[in-house]
Amino acid sequence: MSTKEKIREKVSTREVPTFNNEIVVYNDDVNTFDHVIETLIKVCEHTPEQAEQCSLIVHYNGKCTVKTGPLDKLKPQCTRLLQAGLSAEII
Repeated sequence: MSTKEKIREKVSTREVPTFNNEIVVYNDDVNTFDHVIETLIKVCEHTPEQAEQCSLIVHYNGKCTVKTGPLDKLKPQCTRLLQAGLSAEII
């Protein structure tokens, strides 16, 4: 007579929900590429390469998500983008 052991493991497959919001910058006919790039570097702490890529995406696609995170951190950044004259919102 052979003995077989059955081993059961409990594996949690639940994911912890994260509620990240996004700052989206929209294209306009007012701001220059240089202004958008400089603003993204200052406000969103982008690298120059990141800021340039985002400005091109905004130009060609009409919008770009430039920052994600919790709402309390994004609100002041979005306000600074708006004060700099960019079209932005938190979604």
